[in-house]
Amino acid sequence: MAEILVAAGHREAKLVEFADTVILNTCSIREKAAQKLRSEVGRLAMRKREQPDLMIVVAGCLGQQEGEKLLKSAPEIDLVVGPDNIAALPALIADFELGGTARVLTEFDLDAPRFLASNPATGRTPPATYVTVMKGCDERCSFCIVPHTRGAERYRPSREIIDEISLLVASGVREVTLLGQTVNSYRDPNAELPRAPYTGESRWQHTSRIVAEADESEFPALLWAIVQHAPGLLRLRYTSPHPRHLTRALVEAHRGISILAKHLHLPVQSGNNAVLKRMIRRYTREEYVERTAALLDAVPDLVLSTDVIVGFPGETVEQFQDTLSLIDEREFVGVFAFKYSPRPFTPALKLGDDISEAEKSNRLAELFARHDPKRRSRLSSLVGSVQQVLIEGQKADGAYTGRTARNEIVHLAAKADITGKLVPVRIALAFKNSLAAETVDESLRVDARELPKLARTADRAKVEAVDDVTPSRDESAGATTRVQLPVL
Repeated sequence: MAEILVAAGHREAKLVEFADTVILNTCSIREKAAQKLRSEVGRLAMRKREQPDLMIVVAGCLGQQEGEKLLKSAPEIDLVVGPDNIAALPALIADFELGGTARVLTEFDLDAPRFLASNPATGRTPPATYVTVMKGCDERCSFCIVPHTRGAERYRPSREIIDEISLLVASGVREVTLLGQTVNSYRDPNAELPRAPYTGESRWQHTSRIVAEADESEFPALLWAIVQHAPGLLRLRYTSPHPRHLTRALVEAHRGISILAKHLHLPVQSGNNAVLKRMIRRYTREEYVERTAALLDAVPDLVLSTDVIVGFPGETVEQFQDTLSLIDEREFVGVFAFKYSPRPFTPALKLGDDISEAEKSNRLAELFARHDPKRRSRLSSLVGSVQQVLIEGQKADGAYTGRTARNEIVHLAAKADITGKLVPVRIALAFKNSLAAETVDESLRVDARELPKLARTADRAKVEAVDDVTPSRDESAGATTRVQLPVL
């Protein structure tokens, strides 16, 4: 959004107090995000009484979900735009500034899908960035509102994806994360991708051949094509995949493509088959275990993280224990767990919400108590090891931050600018959420006694960022600022 608005002549502000337009980019996966939107709109409404020409825009999935309801419940809002209408923002803002009235634009681009592409500038592009490859979702998970807010799956032509990544690499990008609601279901709408190795050869003990064939996609072929046409790319990630599209061809792509990150976030949601069936996840615990086992066998140093929902309608104590046992069995390095939150337009509403908030909270606490010591132990086990860290940038306090191939966050100091470099480092300290390291290269190394302060500051900032809305500000007139709510 910022890139589109800047190209149209707007200027990004540093703080919201000096902005003429505030855009709240929203999520609708959980009710908490909606609560944060209402709170932020309330704060902006007070400011709008003093600054009547302030324009408040709600963008994203909550805008898509609520549409006209937002204008009725919060008349201070001037514009509501859905995810497929972001490209129209400059024109919509200009129309409103010329005297237009409040408006809602939440149309899906089903017939002619549009995908926003980056316009990279050499020297100003971050080392790690994102590229959208598909949008929408054809899964019908009973708890999920995404099919309602994002529509059916639409895929971007592979040629466009590869061209954008090539431009990004030429401008200095070294890591790309491919984005999509169900990213590994990808199929090239122009049918231009060569067939990936092992496509159609998935043979699973716990999945029938007919189902395995339906699980196939062209995502592995896209990965191979990116590697072939963007040789300067150092690291490739993707999110969020669906377990049923973890095919043999994708497993073999992980084995054969060296720049694919050694970390995969693969949501499981529950470890109990009856709950998975009520969730309409279209796989069983045994299928999840079998396919991830094949992946870990192909890439032994790869690590997994996952999503879990606790307190789904009808989940018994015994069924919740199955989820805990799966977390133990799979040894996830990260677990993002949430209490079930009823969402409008979802099939799960028919199941009721029969588990109390207190019980949901207890289960969530038990899950984290089970997992957190293992996460901390893993971070501690890396102390003394040498890791390759892609440096993403430098903080105001001088610390550099980057990630390993397994997605561990690493903080370090250096005597020269190492932004965008793949740097060998020796892990010196482990903290709650991250690591501190020294460069292996002695000419760049900074005294390790500086590391605890850097890592503790970064860990503290990470925790605070979860609940904060961080606006930006520019003291010149006519500035536009983005205020982005956390995606939860």
